Amino acid sequence: MASAREGNPGLWERSRQQAYAEIAAVAMDLFLVKGFEQTTIDEIVAAAGISRRSFFRYFGTKEDVALGRFVADGGVLRAELERRPEDEDVWASLRGALFALERKAADKDRLLAISRMMYGTPSLRARSIEKHLRWYDDLVPEVERRLGAGPDQALRAKAVVGCVITCLDLAGEAWTRDGAVRPLATYYDAALGAIRGAPDEAAV
Repeated sequence: MASAREGNPGLWERSRQQAYAEIAAVAMDLFLVKGFEQTTIDEIVAAAGISRRSFFRYFGTKEDVALGRFVADGGVLRAELERRPEDEDVWASLRGALFALERKAADKDRLLAISRMMYGTPSLRARSIEKHLRWYDDLVPEVERRLGAGPDQALRAKAVVGCVITCLDLAGEAWTRDGAVRPLATYYDAALGAIRGAPDEAAV
């Protein structure tokens, strides 16, 4: 039988999650106004009304404040993937899971501003790639299960997830460069189609 803590976060954990989200929101507002590199941790803690010590309880670096959502999204993405139909092609399932997340994202203008900041800041760009790679831990087991038995099954699952992560990153870069004139899914389909040698999937 699952404990109450497993099924429902306790008060302390909910308070921690709320504080994390509030600090991240304050920091992001500063980043978008002043620029990521121009904003200091001292300015973030002053705007959030916390101490530097409290800041470092939640975040290891300034990059973690801006990009923490990429790690969190891995678990959400896995849950979306697990909800996809069992008989669905694994590529289609991953695509469906990805763009279910996109539909839940913040408004497009803010998302575009954040994306421009990320792709335009080398330290953020490198950190975002590192955090996206953590999606392997979330996605590979479910992809491996869906692929079924076969030689080099684990390698195949990792290759599929790697292609998806790379195509999403390249799609995000192109989407940002073009000012979000077309849906992100259009760019993702073009990138994945180039790898698989197949026509673009229908856009969501």
